[in-house]
Amino acid sequence: MAGRGHAGSALEVWETTLTLSNTVLDTRFRAALGRMADRGRLVTYTAPADPYLDVAGIMKKLDGGPALLFAKVDGYDMPVVGNLLSCQANVEAAFGIDFRGVREFIGRALGEPKPPVEVERAPAQEIVHTHDIDLARMLPALQHTADDAGRYITAGIVIVKDPETGIYNASYHRLMLAGGNRAGIQLDFGRHLRLAFERAQKAGRHLPVAACIGTDLALHYTAATMGSQMPEHADELAVAGGLCGRPLSVVKAVTQDLLVPAESEIVLEGVLKIDEEVMEGPFGEFVGYLAPADPGPVFEVSAVTHRAKPIYHAINGYGRETVVLRKYVLEASLLKVLQSAVPIVVDAEMTAGGLHRFHAIVQVRKTGPTHDGLQRNAILAAFGALKDLDLVIVVDDDIDIRDPADVEYALATRMEASKDIVLVPGARGHEYVRVSNGGIRTKLGIDATVPFAEKARFARCVFKDVTIAETAISADPAVARRRLDL
Repeated sequence: MAGRGHAGSALEVWETTLTLSNTVLDTRFRAALGRMADRGRLVTYTAPADPYLDVAGIMKKLDGGPALLFAKVDGYDMPVVGNLLSCQANVEAAFGIDFRGVREFIGRALGEPKPPVEVERAPAQEIVHTHDIDLARMLPALQHTADDAGRYITAGIVIVKDPETGIYNASYHRLMLAGGNRAGIQLDFGRHLRLAFERAQKAGRHLPVAACIGTDLALHYTAATMGSQMPEHADELAVAGGLCGRPLSVVKAVTQDLLVPAESEIVLEGVLKIDEEVMEGPFGEFVGYLAPADPGPVFEVSAVTHRAKPIYHAINGYGRETVVLRKYVLEASLLKVLQSAVPIVVDAEMTAGGLHRFHAIVQVRKTGPTHDGLQRNAILAAFGALKDLDLVIVVDDDIDIRDPADVEYALATRMEASKDIVLVPGARGHEYVRVSNGGIRTKLGIDATVPFAEKARFARCVFKDVTIAETAISADPAVARRRLDL
């Protein structure tokens, strides 16, 4: 990355130069956990932990650090993994490449889909339950906050085959345990699962679905891709194969006409009932507020299949994994649009303070006077590319977009409020942002770049790039006292 500084990764020693067209990633869930453990990004919580509030509370307290393995969950033999992809270091360890490589593989996924390969036997079906299904008894689903409606499955990726097109869709949906083999689900407007459900309603048939827990990371990222970057006609099982460079192994579901990822830890098969609803919510969502209770379809589970010794994956609704999971997906989507429309765009960062969703820093490189003004085109193109973006700051290529202090430096020294602020009133954003009017608000663009002719005047001081030996600096106070004769 061009810039004054380079944030650097603790994993740079094992980064690899990647050729996207022929590189295969081992993104299987257990392979990823193994890499994370080897690199110190998976730690074990050895004390007993209660799935009612305690596990989620510990996850929140240690949010943004290494992933947590809860080895002793009260009332269950099944271990729980939390905070899995909650920070850059965890993501890099899980994939075995640096974050730029992750973004590039996400970017290639749609362009190079690889249809899944069906297998006869699968680890996900080592154990099969079709009778006496009680989700609360079988799974260590967490109650995250005392104000939540109950216990939730939060890391389930819902697989559906559209009843009209036959195309497979994968998406994240929280599932509220509603007693026995039943769970409540919310179907947001504009999502492909809701469209499939409405088509099933029109046909008068319940909709077969499967919720997969602890599945291939390629499918995790595919399921997190929404909107124009994942059109309805894209088969998301094939897109996941494109991301990792190999076809996903799938197996026929036991009780439903579906293919499911063969190496999942746990699969819940069943139907979304077209004629039955349950009040779902409230639940603490990624914006930090409780999503209100609303009626949602009933997910009636007809089979629970899992590995002989399954691992349960949990995601805190208001936790960093929820937002970091989409960070690289959104950055890849944003760059794909911006670099096609505005070639001077170099890089983009979806910031932590904006929940990796609402704020973006865009870095541009001007090489001639004809590039002046294109930075503002980039602001407008960014708002068009990602509906939920509410703030875009554009900076020059000498600014480190991953250093908040350096971005603030650009605002302090290169932004003149009377002429460098771009307002887009009455634009559509995310309905969860409470300051908005049901998702309608004014979007803000800030131009913190300098005109090409002024680049020399705004150039910062350059110091010699020196190499400092590790032995050249001592933190021993006795050394300083001795040298200063104190």
